[in-house]
Amino acid sequence: MKELRVDNLTKTYGDKVLFDDISFLVHTNDRIGLIGVNGTGKTSLLNIIAELDTGDQGELKHPHDYQISYLSQTSHFNVNDTVAEAIFSGESPLLNVIREYELALAALSEDGLSEANQRRYAKAEEKMNATDAWTADTEAKTILNKLGIIDITKKIGELSGGQEKRVALAQALIQEADLLILDEPTNHLDYQTIEWLESYLSQYKGAIIIVTHDRYFLDKVTNRIFELSFGKLHEYRGNYQTYLEQKALRDEQERGAEYKRKQLFKQELAWIRAGVQARGTKQKARKERFEDLKENLHQVKEQGSIDLGIATKRLGKKVIEAKHVSYSLGNQPLIRDFSLLITTNERLGITGMNGAGKSTLLNLLVGRLEPDQGVIEIGETVRIAYYTQQNEAIPDDMRMIQYMHEVASQVKTADGSEISVTDMLERFLFPRSQHGTLIRKLSGGEKRRLYLLKLLISQPNVLILDEPTNDLDIDTLTILEDYLNEFSGAVIAVSHDRYFLDKTMEKLLVFEGKTVIKSHYGSMSEYLMKAQETLSEEKVTVQNKPLENSTSAEVINKPKKKLTYMEQKEWDTIEEDIAILEGKVEELQEEMNHQNSDFTSLQKLQKELQETEAALEEKLERWEYLSEYI
Repeated sequence: MKELRVDNLTKTYGDKVLFDDISFLVHTNDRIGLIGVNGTGKTSLLNIIAELDTGDQGELKHPHDYQISYLSQTSHFNVNDTVAEAIFSGESPLLNVIREYELALAALSEDGLSEANQRRYAKAEEKMNATDAWTADTEAKTILNKLGIIDITKKIGELSGGQEKRVALAQALIQEADLLILDEPTNHLDYQTIEWLESYLSQYKGAIIIVTHDRYFLDKVTNRIFELSFGKLHEYRGNYQTYLEQKALRDEQERGAEYKRKQLFKQELAWIRAGVQARGTKQKARKERFEDLKENLHQVKEQGSIDLGIATKRLGKKVIEAKHVSYSLGNQPLIRDFSLLITTNERLGITGMNGAGKSTLLNLLVGRLEPDQGVIEIGETVRIAYYTQQNEAIPDDMRMIQYMHEVASQVKTADGSEISVTDMLERFLFPRSQHGTLIRKLSGGEKRRLYLLKLLISQPNVLILDEPTNDLDIDTLTILEDYLNEFSGAVIAVSHDRYFLDKTMEKLLVFEGKTVIKSHYGSMSEYLMKAQETLSEEKVTVQNKPLENSTSAEVINKPKKKLTYMEQKEWDTIEEDIAILEGKVEELQEEMNHQNSDFTSLQKLQKELQETEAALEEKLERWEYLSEYI
């Protein structure tokens, strides 16, 4: 069993201590969730584990042949490389064979008459056979297909940011390393792909370390939680739910210990002030203990529970109304004849397929885009704060407190009082000692948090949030969620984060692609459960559909005890049908492993394989049903 060991690791950034003398072990099959407020050093720790950086002191130990695959928040692909070149890059000899084969196949597809291309392909195919790389190639293509990566001949520079992120995720998964490190893997993934990724990681053979804001994802995937807090690493056994339970217990115990220390400190302080005359050895030891108590009195630190309590401007009855809106991007229609009425206390979550028009709808609602058809009306009292996926330009040489003072120096609260921007920064998890920090020294997540707070203190009455859960830590999301639940205006949020949507939204718009937008009243979990029940009911309906020569009365009134004549005939041949389908599946898999056509042909084979496997599954389910009456 391979292990990675970290001993006494310390890392500072300027005068800030990220982590101080931390140690831990990573075992095979560990599923570790790394959490902490943005700026506490999560990414720095991942970089050290991946050996892209080093600590100020401490050791990192693992076997010589220990392989690490790392999905960082920022990809470093060559924009001129193809998707195939980017995905199959790496030191693994097997990946090198697959990469050369895919490139040779692409070249042959482009110019099949070229003798050079033919020789190159023949040589690549020979290596694929020699290394038995066909299975790995097929698995890699399955991962690409699940992540929506179809054209592997496309240049990286031609991809959108979300597509490039999925290419980076595919590259990390395909490596099949001893340790897989994933920094925010669910960003830019829709909920269906996130569910697939959860399932895939549960079967992963190596260890995994994950940084993510998606609490449902953490709960389902992890079996250990590492929390970075004030330079220390606290370990919890179990998933995210277990972590919350254990953390609450630890905090309670530490608060109890802190109370006892305070009481003892008061006693010792009284003794010191009294000026005891006898100063023997015992008194000296007692003085030393007093100094130690004073030094460690406030060692229990908490992120604290936050109540922003920011006032909002009055909002009239008319907020936003879209009437028969249509919009196309080039020749691609995204929104067609769409109408929407936003009310005063609206809580509208928008989710669904990537590229289906969710962000486009937000830009239409705020007036950044003009509809091709239809109108969008905004009420006179509406004051919108629009949190986009990209920060506004923030001067790096500006200090945090200066940046906030651009909006206000005092913030009006919901109870009519005013508090300073300094206090508001503290409520948003920026300690007072950090307020004079230059913005360039902040982490990416801290900049996002600062940008969000600046929008909130502008006192909007309509909040429009585009993927607010991306790049924000769990503590900040918890503050935002609590704020939204108390917010007296309207909220519209695009998100794939099921936990966030469950906690804050009352209605959903689900973008299914091809201009199909469905409404759902209720939580995201209820929507997914309903969708799963509908799918199950459709399967049961197909399985139990009465045959044409059976009357509905017979089906309803007579309890089934044996097979009908037609069902008996079906039973007589079903095992042979199953064997034929199983044989066809094997043939298709073999053909995919040894096919000589281009990637388009391989896609057709993949589709045929999926259809055959679905038919086989249906036959197997039918066999189970019929066998109950034999």
